[in-house]
Amino acid sequence: MLISNWNEYLQLLAGLVSVVNPIGAIPTFMALTANRTHEDKKRTALVCASSVFMVLQVSLLAGEPILNFFSIGLPAFRVAGGILILLMGLRMLHATPDPSRHTPEEHAESSEKESVAVVPLAIPLLSGPGAISTTIVYGHMENSWLHYLLMSTVILSVSLIVWVALLVAPKIARFMGQTGINVVTRVMGLMLAAIAVEFIAKGLSALFPVLASIVA
Repeated sequence: MLISNWNEYLQLLAGLVSVVNPIGAIPTFMALTANRTHEDKKRTALVCASSVFMVLQVSLLAGEPILNFFSIGLPAFRVAGGILILLMGLRMLHATPDPSRHTPEEHAESSEKESVAVVPLAIPLLSGPGAISTTIVYGHMENSWLHYLLMSTVILSVSLIVWVALLVAPKIARFMGQTGINVVTRVMGLMLAAIAVEFIAKGLSALFPVLASIVA
C-alpha cells in the first residue's frame, strides 16, 4: 500500500501525536520534576523530546530488518500492533493509566533517579510500544526516499510538540486542570481506537484474502 496522498501524512501526524499523548504525560512530568529548578525542567524537556525522536527514528529505519530477522510479516505485526493500540485507546477513553506505558513501580523508582528524561518519560511513557508499532507500520507502507523523508519530518514534528508541551507543562496544567487533561486524553483515545481498527482490518485482509473479498 502506498501513501500517495499528502493529507495522509497529516493524518499520520495527528495519529502519532495521539499515541504519544504529550498532554497526558504532563501530570507525570510535573510530579517527577517537582523538586527541580526551572533550568533542570527545561533540560529534561529537551532531552526527553530528543530521546522520543531517536527512538521513533530508529524504529522507522530498523523496524523492517528487525521484523525480517524474526520472520514476522507486516500484516501480522499490523494486527498485533492494532490490538495493542486498541487497548491503549480504550484505557485512554476511560482516562486510566496504561500499565504498558508506565507502571506504578516504575513511577516510584523513577522519582528517586537524578535523570528522568529518558526513562521513564521518553521510554516507555511517550515513545512506548504503541508509538513504535505505529511508526513501523506506517513507515513500511512505501519504499522511497521521499516517503522516509516525510516520515522523518512527521517524527520531528511530534518531538517538537512534546518539547513545547513539556516546556509549558505548568501553564497547561493550571489552565486545563485534571478534568481538561482527561477530556483531551479521551478524545485522543477515540482517535487511537479508530487507528487501531484500521490497522487490524488491513492486517486481517492481507492475512486472509478470502475474508477481504467477502467484506468487499
